[in-house]
Amino acid sequence: MNTTRIAISHKSPIAHLACLALALTALAPLHAGTDTPQPRAGEKSSAFATWLNGKYATGTWFGLRESLESRGIDIYGSWKGTFYGLTGGGLDSPHGAFDEELTLGLTLDLGKLAGIDGLTAQGSVRYRDGRSPNNYVGASSTFNPSRYQSGQQWRLMPFYLTYTTPELFGAKDFLTISGGWQNAYMFFGDQPESKLFTNNAIGTTKGIGGVNGFPWSSSYAAWGGYLKIRPVDWYYAMSGLYMAIPDATNRLNHGLDLAGFAPNPNQNGLYFLAETGFTPKIGPAKLPGKYAFGSIYWGLENRSFYGQTYDQKYTFYWQADQMLFREPSAQTPAPTAKGPSDGKTFKEEPVEPARLSEQGLYAFTFLNYAPQYDNAMPFYAHAGLVYKGLLPGRDKDQLGVAFGYGNYSFDKIVAEQDAGKSIHQTYEAVAEADYRVQVTRFVYVQPFWQYIIRPNGAGLVQNANIFGLHMCVTF
Repeated sequence: MNTTRIAISHKSPIAHLACLALALTALAPLHAGTDTPQPRAGEKSSAFATWLNGKYATGTWFGLRESLESRGIDIYGSWKGTFYGLTGGGLDSPHGAFDEELTLGLTLDLGKLAGIDGLTAQGSVRYRDGRSPNNYVGASSTFNPSRYQSGQQWRLMPFYLTYTTPELFGAKDFLTISGGWQNAYMFFGDQPESKLFTNNAIGTTKGIGGVNGFPWSSSYAAWGGYLKIRPVDWYYAMSGLYMAIPDATNRLNHGLDLAGFAPNPNQNGLYFLAETGFTPKIGPAKLPGKYAFGSIYWGLENRSFYGQTYDQKYTFYWQADQMLFREPSAQTPAPTAKGPSDGKTFKEEPVEPARLSEQGLYAFTFLNYAPQYDNAMPFYAHAGLVYKGLLPGRDKDQLGVAFGYGNYSFDKIVAEQDAGKSIHQTYEAVAEADYRVQVTRFVYVQPFWQYIIRPNGAGLVQNANIFGLHMCVTF
């Protein structure tokens, strides 16, 4: 009898945190997706209820955490684990896989610590483990079902300083300067709604890099920094300059390549990015949007599909994100006051509007174009919809659907034909649907479905059908 085989790594005990996520799913109250309920006047919240309604799985450390945060020291961490079940198609189905990620970080607010308002410092380390589901799916690295395969094992992540002017020329946050051991992926092409999804193409906008060789990965870091100007609250422009390091995301270096490419430092180059965009708030509901254009210059030597040598490669991207609908914000009436005459009548004060609700429908789109003479996937695009708080009483839950598509280079096909090859990569795509259940403020579980079309683009692998469960615990 052929049964689904679940491949789970036993190298790390942190996998057992999955049990905590599942247990809290059962323990969480029905209103866990809403704002934290407050005890009534005169009531004392139990220690368990205080913990369950808190922000972190490890609690407040008997008040130490709150004391540190008030002084500008924020210590954070999270564990993420994902099960993938390939139920049909791919290279080998049915089959299962599991991978995980543990992150520990520190942020220092030097305004609170040293009186330097606007200056922060941060750094983190990460551990990844687990078997790639792509071993059984057979997609390209761009369309890997998992976002958590690059830079496995322990890895030093970016550590850097950021200064943002509290106010300059009458504009808040007019200028931001940031630098250190840094990853441009964290700041350019930022698209929060796409991060809901688990497929590598959509969740990390991998179409920018992936098979094209750009370091568009959470595992890349290099010396450098960026500058951002926001003269008004609806427009910004930013640029970044970093060291371009060959093979920097190799898991064997653990992110410790602080001198660049150790075998030959002369091969290091320059990595330049520029982006500009508009961030309007549309209509009476102030629906937020982001419309951006960016370009990337990767200054390392490469060859075209016809054999010519180039000193660099470049790509362009466009982004359009927009909240389409916002649910009405809750309104709280002010306390009633006694009337001025007889002391018995009450006069109702005007209703005070609450802050704008985050519940509603969001849309996001992304498009990337690179020259086809030295980029295997010159065109990539994805689009999706995310609804936050669709179900009554589940205000923090998220439902999302998305589709990603990548077209392979015609120049690559011609070059392969000239070399006598008859099988070519043409296109690859993925559809994904997710529902994130916010169990508590520090735990979510997320069932998902992926359908990968034409894995690896050559038509030799059947379309892959994947069901899975993604989990996160913030501690």
